[in-house]
Amino acid sequence: MSFSFISNPIIKWLNKQRPRRGAPLSDYERIRHELKSCDVVLVEGFSRVSNVIRLITRSSWTHAALYIGRLHDIEDPDLRQIIRHHFHGEDSEQLVIESMLGLGTIVRSLEHYRDEHLRICRPSRLGHGDAQKVIRYAVARLGVDYDVRQILDLARFLFPWWIAPRRWRSSLFEHNAGHSTRTVCSTMIAEAFAFIQFPILPLVKRLSDDNVQMFRRNPKLCTPSDFDYSPYFEIIKYPFVDFGYQDDYHLLPWRGKGELDEQQSQMYVDPEIQSGADLVDAAIERALGAATSRSDVQSGPTSDDQQIR
Repeated sequence: MSFSFISNPIIKWLNKQRPRRGAPLSDYERIRHELKSCDVVLVEGFSRVSNVIRLITRSSWTHAALYIGRLHDIEDPDLRQIIRHHFHGEDSEQLVIESMLGLGTIVRSLEHYRDEHLRICRPSRLGHGDAQKVIRYAVARLGVDYDVRQILDLARFLFPWWIAPRRWRSSLFEHNAGHSTRTVCSTMIAEAFAFIQFPILPLVKRLSDDNVQMFRRNPKLCTPSDFDYSPYFEIIKYPFVDFGYQDDYHLLPWRGKGELDEQQSQMYVDPEIQSGADLVDAAIERALGAATSRSDVQSGPTSDDQQIR
C-alpha cells in the first residue's frame, strides 16, 4: 500500500476551502499593477491548513508567494526554459513561485489570487542584480515537495516549554542539517533572500566596541507574517474600497440597504444604527458634571467660612 493512498485524502481535506467573508479587502487590479520582481505577496488563506498556520503564528497571513514578474522579465534564458517546463500558460501572465501543500514548489499565474485578501511586502533597496539571484534560487526549487513535518515542528517550537516536554520539542535543528529536500512557502522565500544576505528578522547583537553584528534567522522558522513585521520590507496596501488624497474618509459608503446575517451581526455593526454620537455626548456631560463637582469640593473655604474664622 503506497503512502499516497493515505496522505492524499488528508491533503485534500486540509486544502478544503471555507467560505470567504464577502468582498476581498484588497484591490487586485491596483495590486497587480504595483507589483515588482521579488515582491513578497502575503495571502489570507481560508483552507483548513490555513487555519492551522493562523493558529500557530497568531497572524491572519497564512501564505506567502514570491512574485517573479512576466517571463520576459527574467534575463537568464535557462531560467525561462525551466519556468516554461513548469508553467504552460501565456508568456504575458504575471507569475509567482510558491510552495503549496499537495503540490510542492510551483510557478503559477498571479490571477489565481484575484479574489483573495493580499498585501505586498517589498524588500527595501533591493538591486536588480540581486533580484535576479533571488529569482534564480526560487526557480531552482521548483518541483521540491512540501514539508508537512516542518509545520508540526514549527508548532512544537512555538509551544511554551511548560506545555511541551523537551523530548517533544522541535527537531528543526536536529535533523536535515544539510540542504533540505522539502520546504514550505515562507521557508523557500526566506532561503532565497538569505542567498543574497538580505535580512528578514535577524538577531542584532551589540558588541563590546559599540559595533553590532547581525545573525540570520533559521529560514525554517520563517512564517508569512515575518515579512509583514520585518523592518527591511516596505508594506504596500491597496484597500478594495479606498479614498484618495483629495477625498474625505467620511465619504466612504457606510450608508446603504445592505443587511448583516446573524453570524456577521456578531462581528460587525451598522453605522446608521450604532453611530455612538449620543453615547459620547452623554458621557461628556457626565464627565463635565463630575469635574465641576470635584472642583467645587477642592476650591477651599467660601467667604462665609472665612468670616466665621
